[in-house]
Amino acid sequence: MSIKAELKEIIREMSYEEREVTLASGRKSNFYFDGKQTTLHARGGLLVGKAFYDEVKMFDGPIHGVGGLTMGADPIATATSIAAQLEGEEMHAFIIRKEPKGHGTGQWLEGRKNLPPGSRVVIVEDVTTTGGSSMKAVERAREEGLEVIGIVTLVDREEGARANIEGEGVALRAVFTRTDVVG
Repeated sequence: MSIKAELKEIIREMSYEEREVTLASGRKSNFYFDGKQTTLHARGGLLVGKAFYDEVKMFDGPIHGVGGLTMGADPIATATSIAAQLEGEEMHAFIIRKEPKGHGTGQWLEGRKNLPPGSRVVIVEDVTTTGGSSMKAVERAREEGLEVIGIVTLVDREEGARANIEGEGVALRAVFTRTDVVG
């Protein structure tokens, strides 16, 4: 079984639910993708790292780092960084806080010493709906002096994220779309 086929099965089993939820965007939905159930799963995390690394390689290189808003991006960034290292490529993980650190340096971005200003990075997400969280991560990364090359998401819910993100001039790649996962 291919990496993507196996990963899709784990997403279906661990992350997809049909139930009423309120999304981060404020929208109501009758289905939910809890990406962290897959990205924190031992085999799922390994496959996520490999799948994201394959997607990140589709952008013009070099890519120096991968990261995004805590907490959805955290396991993805780490798994992708490890997958890249296993292939002999330096691609550091970073985490963008939702609020600056309340003590010490007060920083927004963790992993900063690995990514000097001008580093080329890709933002990673577990699930995109409208793209609002992804664009917050893009803005914060740019404010920190990083060059954002694009965004990769595990699942695009196909509810406007692509149009919104690409309308801002940022490329979006999805490992899967909702249609890919649930038909």
